[in-house]
Amino acid sequence: MNRSFLIICLVYSSVVCAQRPPQDPVSDTLFTPERLGYLLFWEDDFNGTSLDTTKWKVRGVGPRATGYVAEEAVTVGNGYLNLHALKRNDSMLISAVGTQDRFMTTYGYFECRAQLQRSPGVWGAFWLQSPNLSGGNDPAVYGAEIDIMECFRKLGEDIVSHNVHWGPYGPGQQTTRGMQSYLRGVGTGFHTFALEWLPDKYVFYVDGYKFYEVTRGISKVDQYIILSMELPNELKDLAKTVFPDVFIVDWVKVYKKKEF
Repeated sequence: MNRSFLIICLVYSSVVCAQRPPQDPVSDTLFTPERLGYLLFWEDDFNGTSLDTTKWKVRGVGPRATGYVAEEAVTVGNGYLNLHALKRNDSMLISAVGTQDRFMTTYGYFECRAQLQRSPGVWGAFWLQSPNLSGGNDPAVYGAEIDIMECFRKLGEDIVSHNVHWGPYGPGQQTTRGMQSYLRGVGTGFHTFALEWLPDKYVFYVDGYKFYEVTRGISKVDQYIILSMELPNELKDLAKTVFPDVFIVDWVKVYKKKEF
């Protein structure tokens, strides 16, 4: 599809879905955590045959949206974490893992290398969560949900989304609104998705390219990492989903500066 036509088509859907129109990188500069002055602090390269439970646990087992989070939908093998979306008879199973109570931190450079799911409806996500998000509206005290990367195929094959939410879940929750990044080829193969979390801003990167800087909703408390395969709230949104599908994660790394 022509790039200009793609943007025109998505402007309408962006308004309807409270998403911003997609944008290209803000420059041709390629960033790495090392170039930005960070040192490796924590990582998992998923080289075992099962989830490392000293670092992760399957998160939220039970009903979620139109399906269920199930341990059987999480597998590790051949150097990858596989977060599946599966059908089991009349049920749909999805997957999520998190580092809550195992690894939680404030500030740094958070990065994963992953291959996105193939079909629309379900979506892969890489995000940070505060355990106290529902406690109040001040993100400096109660933290935020920082969506480093979500892949909604309905928005386009080479688009990923970012967002920040703070305050208790519900109509009054604050948000930056969805920010869409367009990078040719990101919809196939493995790519890196990263967040630089600083005391005064968030910076979102795809394959080392900077796309957005955000100065609202800044958390100043320890948060944990989540990797998940999500389902929508309405079955009609799964009309074009092809099961089974999978969000494949090669590795996750967290970098720190000495002052953090």
